[in-house]
Amino acid sequence: MKNKSIKISRNDNCPCGSGKKFKNCCRNEKQGIAIRDEYKNRYNIILKTSEQIEGIQKSGELLMSIMDGVEKMIKPGLKTDEINIFVHDQIINAGAIPATLNYRGYPKSVCVSINEVICHGIPGDRLLADGDIVNVDITPILNGYYADASKTFFVGTPGPDAKKIVAVAAESLKRGIEVVAPGTTLGDIGHAIQTYAEGQGCSVVREFVGHGVGIDFHEQPQVLHFGNKGKGIALMPGMVFTIEPMINLGKKGLHVLEDQWTAVTNDGSLSAQFEQTILVTQEGYESLTPYEL
Repeated sequence: MKNKSIKISRNDNCPCGSGKKFKNCCRNEKQGIAIRDEYKNRYNIILKTSEQIEGIQKSGELLMSIMDGVEKMIKPGLKTDEINIFVHDQIINAGAIPATLNYRGYPKSVCVSINEVICHGIPGDRLLADGDIVNVDITPILNGYYADASKTFFVGTPGPDAKKIVAVAAESLKRGIEVVAPGTTLGDIGHAIQTYAEGQGCSVVREFVGHGVGIDFHEQPQVLHFGNKGKGIALMPGMVFTIEPMINLGKKGLHVLEDQWTAVTNDGSLSAQFEQTILVTQEGYESLTPYEL
């Protein structure tokens, strides 16, 4: 999932949709600056500079090293707060900051969501049990730059329902990422995810979406995981955003618990999620938090 190559020649129409040839539009440095200004003014979207992209990428490298450590910890009997302690210490020891800690009152440095918990599960005394699935969502801030990713893991031996929902969620993210390229739209991403997930008899959560990231935790644009092809904002090189579909084995309805954070499925069905931070490049895309799907 490192990169998709799409060759754009000098004389092709520019993928930004201007109607001009690429050589006279975004390939030109001055015109590229104008496009960055336009996206900021029209959509409040920050098209990142090469320096900013490098900073986000380094944050992503830290994130994935921590995620690899979490994966090695996962086993029955592990207290979810042990995951929080590990993630917190690893981020702090790297000279970074855990973005979730105290964010709008969230009390921990990581989100840990088990089984029917869709997202924003708060680590605590709960123990992982054999057969559980658990999503771990990590966001470090390194030198002022944010990277955001999550993975869903099996605890012990998974049952058939667990295997299905994790496989569908992983493939949903993969299909969403693979349509990313200059000139495609946000609607293309949502359509690819929705079509696949619903085709597998699962449902797509509507209330939580992907988002721009890098300079801040949550930036524009919002990245819906459902939608129509060709609709929405055209993707441009320099856009950085998360794609993070939350897929339910049952129906899409949810409610938030009294802690005002933990979102769970209404029908008690399993929910799984995978998330990566994606950069739109001149030739396609690059994951800044890459892992195999």
